[in-house]
Amino acid sequence: MVMGSRVLLFLLHNLFWLLLSSDTCHGVESDLRCLETLKHQLQDPNKYLDSWTFDNKSEGFICKFNGIECWHPDESKVLNIRLSNMGLRGQFPSSLQNCSSMTGLDLSNNDLSGPLPGKIDHIIPFVVTLDLSSNNFSGILPDAVGNITYLNVLNLQHNQFSGRIPWQLGLLSRLTTFNVADNPLSGQIPTFINKTFGPENFANTGLCGKPLKDCVGPPKKSHTGVIIGAAVGGIIFAIIIIAVVMLFALRRKSKKKKDEDLEGNKWAKSLKGAKGIKVSMFEKSVSKMRFNDLMKATNNFSKHNIIGSGRTGTMYTATLPDGSLLAVKRLQDSQHSEKEFISEMKTLGNVKHRNLVPLLGFCIAKRERLLVYKNMQNGTLYQQLHEVEAGGKVMEWPLKLKIGIGAARALAWLHHNCNPRIIHRNISSKCILLDEDYEPKISDFGLARLMNPVDTHLSTFVNGEFGDLGYVAPEYMRTLVATPKGDVYSFGVVLLELVTGERPTHVANAPESFKGSLVDWITYLSNNSLLQDAIDKSLIGKGCDGELLQFLKVACNCVLSPPKERPTMFEVFQLLRAIGERYHFTTDDEILFPSNSGDLPDELIVAQEMAQEMKVIH
Repeated sequence: MVMGSRVLLFLLHNLFWLLLSSDTCHGVESDLRCLETLKHQLQDPNKYLDSWTFDNKSEGFICKFNGIECWHPDESKVLNIRLSNMGLRGQFPSSLQNCSSMTGLDLSNNDLSGPLPGKIDHIIPFVVTLDLSSNNFSGILPDAVGNITYLNVLNLQHNQFSGRIPWQLGLLSRLTTFNVADNPLSGQIPTFINKTFGPENFANTGLCGKPLKDCVGPPKKSHTGVIIGAAVGGIIFAIIIIAVVMLFALRRKSKKKKDEDLEGNKWAKSLKGAKGIKVSMFEKSVSKMRFNDLMKATNNFSKHNIIGSGRTGTMYTATLPDGSLLAVKRLQDSQHSEKEFISEMKTLGNVKHRNLVPLLGFCIAKRERLLVYKNMQNGTLYQQLHEVEAGGKVMEWPLKLKIGIGAARALAWLHHNCNPRIIHRNISSKCILLDEDYEPKISDFGLARLMNPVDTHLSTFVNGEFGDLGYVAPEYMRTLVATPKGDVYSFGVVLLELVTGERPTHVANAPESFKGSLVDWITYLSNNSLLQDAIDKSLIGKGCDGELLQFLKVACNCVLSPPKERPTMFEVFQLLRAIGERYHFTTDDEILFPSNSGDLPDELIVAQEMAQEMKVIH
């Protein structure tokens, strides 16, 4: 079933591209008319759109317009329109219907007003991301919004929309982000078929129902109604009590068994005939093992041995007879054949770097795929940053800087020196492990699939899963394509965690009215020249304030919305290395020279110049 849905998603995605790419000449013509009319429909007091001049008729000239992204830089077909924070005025522009290939529209943080068009689905039928937040739009939400079937993101926060949320919006099966907070809306919140949104997405409204408080029904009209209601309620209550008692009695017998089988025992115990299977080991220093040894070392893959669980699988701690520790990962739904899996594992077994978690071996037991890693004593970076108990030891700045440099070194090596190069696709502070000396080690590298060395800017891995919430690059939602610049974005979020101390999806130090992510918060502060306010207060005033601000600026560059404006991981490593020069975390012989980049000279010169500027500032 899972495989079928993935194939369907892939076919729909390619069909969508085919539809948009048909009738190219007409599309280009209409896109020019779209932008030309759009400029006239919007009032632009700050003259941000003055650069939109239509005298030039060369192919792709509109792609250089402020706020415009094209499907291809040499083709005048609009992919995204991003006009946020420009002080624009006027109503929702109807001319957008001529941008027939557009998949993203961001008009947030302007002074736009008036109602949304009743047939908005005819104007922006293929939009995947729609952000109209922080404007003065008013009136009811049109039912037609529910017909924009490709919508993944719908942000209508901080407007003047009134009335109910149309029930049709609950049928948007692809919707992953939805926010109508800070609007005078009222009535029942519709049930969304594929997603549950938190109460913060409906805050400061007159709405009711899950996830907010229940809606209050109409008042009873007579005492007779009260009596009947009480009688019915009593009967229902009695039925519920009886059902609960029966359910408790039925479950009591199996409770112990379920506790044992949770997350592992059931599948592990079903592999009785596989216990004699060997574990293929890459390290000669590690003793030969069999699947039966892994069973014993993990207590039959007991839930009590689970040390982490994520998109790629579940990790268990394994204690060998001599007391040494390993980590065993059970992969989640591997789609590789046995031959393909063995080939890929042999490739990953040869990937060695001081800042990568060593892959010691692997095992195939029937349909199960297990990986054996070296155990990391200090857990994940996420645990060290965000799960420190009260009174526990908090990391000082030099250690955080060391971790950032080491992790950047590893990711840069995967992108630029590993052959074939590897994109991680799931970078987060949860996959950066720390050994006994707090040396960072990146885990799960290569599990998303090896990058095609011929077509190095794309990955064919398009199953729609893009990693942990808060770390996903914005372009993934519309392209379904993983790229090295996506890794850079995710790593930038990790750097922000290090310097701010905040979680990626929740900012504790932001005002209560702010409901965005860590990147949203940083963007807001940067736009208001308050970037220094983001730095963790416990790090300030200890002789490293300059390093903190430089580090923060590198992180901000990594999370820029346009992928082409983000640095490469090679450049990120060189910049961080320059910031930490006085701590001697690295040596001159560790300078990376990208061996897989077609633009080696320019990339190398730019990175070294930026690193040298950092040294001068420092």
